[in-house]
Amino acid sequence: MDKYKTDSHKLMYHVKRVNDWIDEKLIYPIYIEISPSRACNHRCTFCGLDFMEYKPKFLNTKLLMERLSEMGNLGIKSIMYAGEGEPLLHKDIIDIILSTKNAGIDVALTTNGVFLDKEIVDKTISSISWIKVSIDAGTKETYSKIHKTKSNDFKRVLDNLQYAVKVRNDNNYKTTIGAQLLLLVENHLEITLLAQKLKNIGVDYLLIKPYSQHLLSNNTSHKNIKYNNFLHLSDTLKKFNNDKFNLIFRANSMESHDEETRIYEKCLALPFWSYIDSEGKVWGCSCYLNNEKFYYGNINDESFKSIWNGEKRSISLKFVNTELNTSQCRINCRMDKINNYLWNLKYPIEHVNFI
Repeated sequence: MDKYKTDSHKLMYHVKRVNDWIDEKLIYPIYIEISPSRACNHRCTFCGLDFMEYKPKFLNTKLLMERLSEMGNLGIKSIMYAGEGEPLLHKDIIDIILSTKNAGIDVALTTNGVFLDKEIVDKTISSISWIKVSIDAGTKETYSKIHKTKSNDFKRVLDNLQYAVKVRNDNNYKTTIGAQLLLLVENHLEITLLAQKLKNIGVDYLLIKPYSQHLLSNNTSHKNIKYNNFLHLSDTLKKFNNDKFNLIFRANSMESHDEETRIYEKCLALPFWSYIDSEGKVWGCSCYLNNEKFYYGNINDESFKSIWNGEKRSISLKFVNTELNTSQCRINCRMDKINNYLWNLKYPIEHVNFI
């Protein structure tokens, strides 16, 4: 069961913006990922952004709030706070979340959950659409090895999740609270243990997803993992599903990890999303951070509108359209399913009128 369509995409729900794109009109992103902090309290063995070096860099709160108001007016629909560090390490994350919601933008949070404390939950949970906590093992020992942190963080994260669920339920908030496990050789025997713990706590889902080697990551220890040997877990894990708990096993993404499923020859998805790093730099793709060909501008220097309408972005899109070899892109990149969808729209098969 995957009622959140995590193994697919939701661009089909934004028909007007897609139509404007087909008509070659200027469109603003539907979704933006923002990294409030480059610092991180963990050093996960699978971290794709280790090349950013976890430096203590943080977005300027006052300026970000100004840009959030602008983004809301431009029609940006959602922002996920995650990025190259732990977002909850930003000292003003509460105000940032509340300002995002006040700007009319849906808010999501991906976090390791260690700092998802009572103050943050009490003040922000009613403003957050969903929270996803990375917890990549079923025991404190394996968790500690994978996240490269002290083992008591495991219990702390579970306690934080339990409190968030209680606050959500007591107040009838609509916030979805979930967790994800990146499936590795080291943790595949602990999925059922973690699933039972989370189901008992009352979270809404556990997402099992494949590893994807970032093009720039220093870590290559999981680079050659194959998922054919793990696909049988999908049937085993179905027993956890009921009307209150989803165990989402991303089998489609695992299959495409092992065998190429791209049908597109060009990346078409970049107009629909963007990434802002902890220095305020706006990028076309998070797989190419620090590559100037994907750099649009900096929100510390100019408005988001001027960046999006600017020459750097125009040059970048031209490069992507004429020179980028998508076969060299990251496997299962965030826009992969959207690119397949857009490619079918732009280059339809024959006889489409025979529906």
